[in-house]
Amino acid sequence: MIDNKKRLPRNCPACGATLRVQALNCHGCNTRIEGDYLLPALMRLSDDDQKFVIDFIKCSGSLKEMAAKLGLSYPSVRNRLDDVIAELQKYAE
Repeated sequence: MIDNKKRLPRNCPACGATLRVQALNCHGCNTRIEGDYLLPALMRLSDDDQKFVIDFIKCSGSLKEMAAKLGLSYPSVRNRLDDVIAELQKYAE
């Protein structure tokens, strides 16, 4: 998990289909926007993949630094990055 806060669900608990956003609310002025919106690609990644992307960005995109941070070999981190890229390509719009 990225943190202990409530996480936005990505899949329907009943059938497993991808959930979509139907409404957004402004707590400041009570404006409500309704429609049928896809979640952004990064939000559709698993919690572990989201954490990997965040850590990768914090390491300025350095695979060497990520390998040291995760205690993995450079090729292992490269493979993990390739897996995340493949997952994101599924959501290309």
